[in-house]
Parts: sequence; C-alpha cells; structure tokens
Amino acid sequence: MALELPALPYDYEALAPYMSKETLEFHHDKHHQAYVTKGNELISGSPYEGKSIEEICAAAYKDGNAGVINNVGQHYNHIHFWQWMKKGGGGNKLPGALEKAINSDLGGFDKFKSDFVAAGVGQFGSGWAWLAVKDGKVEIMKTPNGENPLMHGAKPILGVDVWEHSYYIDYRNARPKYLEAFVDNLINWDHVLEMYEAAV
Repeated sequence: MALELPALPYDYEALAPYMSKETLEFHHDKHHQAYVTKGNELISGSPYEGKSIEEICAAAYKDGNAGVINNVGQHYNHIHFWQWMKKGGGGNKLPGALEKAINSDLGGFDKFKSDFVAAGVGQFGSGWAWLAVKDGKVEIMKTPNGENPLMHGAKPILGVDVWEHSYYIDYRNARPKYLEAFVDNLINWDHVLEMYEAAV
C-alpha cells in the first residue's frame, strides 16, 4: 500500500492569521509531499512494504533505519498534524474525558500548556512536541526529526511540528510565540479526543 498525500481538511486560508496560506502551501504541498515520495521509494521492495504506517514506524525505529524513520515517520506525523488543527480551535474548553486526564496526569490545563510549549521550545533543532498515552496515562514528550511516540512505546494523541518550515514564514525565529498560538487558537480537540479514546 503506497503512501499518499492526504488533502488538507480545510482551505489554505482557514488557519490564518495563526498559520498562513503561504506556510500551508509550502508545508503541505512541498514538504509533506517530499516525505511521501521519498517514503514510497524507501519502502518499495523492502520488508516494510505492505505493513501499516504505524507498524512501519515502530519497525524502522527498532531497525535503526534513519531514512524510513524520518520519511515515513514524518508522513504519519503530518497526516495527524493537519487534523490536529482547525479554524477557531485551541483554548481550554476540552472534552470531558480529555480534561479529566489532563487534570489528573498533568496537573491541569495551564500546566499542560506551559509544559507542552516548553517541550517544543526545548527540542533542539528539528522535531516535535507531543501529548501521548503511555501505560494508560497522558504524558508530554518531545522527539527529534521524524520520530514520534509510536517509536517509543507510546500512542500520540496531539503533536506540534517544530521544524522551522512549520513556523518560520509566519513567526521567524519566535518558536514560543508559534507554540502558544497553536495551543490557544489552532488545536482541534475533537481529533485529540478521538485519538485519546482509541489509545486508552
């Protein structure tokens, strides 16, 4: 089963001013497409061919296959990244089950927000900050490059891309500002809830 670039679930202007049309065009049409193209090249005729994307992520990490980790990992990360955002998203009005988990496991929304932003700011170079489920509890993680929690025995339920192509057009080098805007204005909590319910 070949990897395919999914269409964005909204139009290119939908996330402005927090994520511009120009950023989405470059990020989705160029960067994500490149991961799909290269990922297909790398898995074609390999032992990963025919496996699910989640299985490929875990197996490639175990095998130490950097090319597949970064390209197929990034494809998985981005499939959900587009769905983790929506027009009029973000803020602290969380669906009940998520709010309960964040309160009990992370000390409440405000602490979640500051720790999640800190994870994104503290990821040196390229990578991701995550909210993931491990052993039935939610926790904040960060990973370099194309890695994701699947490779570390956890299930991602929210991720934010801190590669420069995700924010540089709109925020230049102000990564903290981008991360705060993501939490306050972009998160699609319904998709986070869906992934949370599937993970616990």
